Amino acid sequence: MWIIWFSIGIICIIIEIFTPGFIFMSFGIGAILTGFLALKMEVFWVNLLFYIIVTFLLFISLSRLSKKYFSKNGKNTNVSALINQTGIVQKDILPDEKGCVKVGGEEWSAISKDSCGKGVKVVVMGIDGNKLIVEKNRRIL
Repeated sequence: MWIIWFSIGIICIIIEIFTPGFIFMSFGIGAILTGFLALKMEVFWVNLLFYIIVTFLLFISLSRLSKKYFSKNGKNTNVSALINQTGIVQKDILPDEKGCVKVGGEEWSAISKDSCGKGVKVVVMGIDGNKLIVEKNRRIL
């Protein structure tokens, strides 16, 4: 029985290499630890219960660890991290028309309820699909 647990663990860890999020890592480590238990105790339901508990605890621990160490300054690293960032208008933004804003070295399509000319500093207030919703930076004006 222990060979099956070790095999499941190794397969899950290999899958984890190609996927993000430490999900399969939890299953893999849990299976390997259960394999060690199966060397001493061959009662399937005990092994299965151990596997479920250990995998759950690992999943909680690894998800917290990944959020703490792999996110940017403890913040979200996806597009929502742009909210409250300052950018510079690259292409004029008119009400009801898209323009272009450079935020953090990348250019984004942007909309605003205000007219914003090229070179104006703006703050990202939100995200609508693939467009940033911006406002003029009132702190500078």
